[in-house]
Amino acid sequence: MAISLYIDLYPLKPATLHQKSMKQYDASLYSTGNNDECHTPVYGVLPIIKYLPKDKTIWCPFDTDDSHFVKELRKSGFQVVHSHISYGQDFYEYEPEQWDIIVSNPPFTNKRGIFERCISFGKPFALIMTNTWLNDSAPKQLFRNIDLQLLMFDKRIEFTGKRITFSCSYYCRDILPKQIIMEHLDKLRVPATIQ
Repeated sequence: MAISLYIDLYPLKPATLHQKSMKQYDASLYSTGNNDECHTPVYGVLPIIKYLPKDKTIWCPFDTDDSHFVKELRKSGFQVVHSHISYGQDFYEYEPEQWDIIVSNPPFTNKRGIFERCISFGKPFALIMTNTWLNDSAPKQLFRNIDLQLLMFDKRIEFTGKRITFSCSYYCRDILPKQIIMEHLDKLRVPATIQ
């Protein structure tokens, strides 16, 4: 049910999503799809938290109240604002009044448009994305003059509701202390605050 609602409310059509990008690049560079409502488990959220400055407001632009990003960041003492297309808050048009860092698991469809928008803000971000995207020309073009940082994992994140067949990392800008960090994912560890 959530998947079809999301697809109906968030049809990813390149011509309407990011006009500026479409003027610069061929439409074939923007992917469309219908498989985007995948939820990150707690163990996929926890590794990024230690790299975030506590005095910053985190915007989770693809998240509802039930998101583990929203819940875990708040439990860790962060000020969090969140938005979601189901609330009528389209990432390409909506921006909260005050925020400092974007952290989320965005739709993997139209990756280029999502990262273009994040880069356009000129602020730090940490977004989960497939590692196979590094084989594409888009990240090479987008991060040509911006240092891409990767928080990589020794295991695949198993997203709720989907069987993901590729590994993912946090693609970051101005978050990590060095360009590439490898972390262990403890899929069995459940934080003491979660029962």
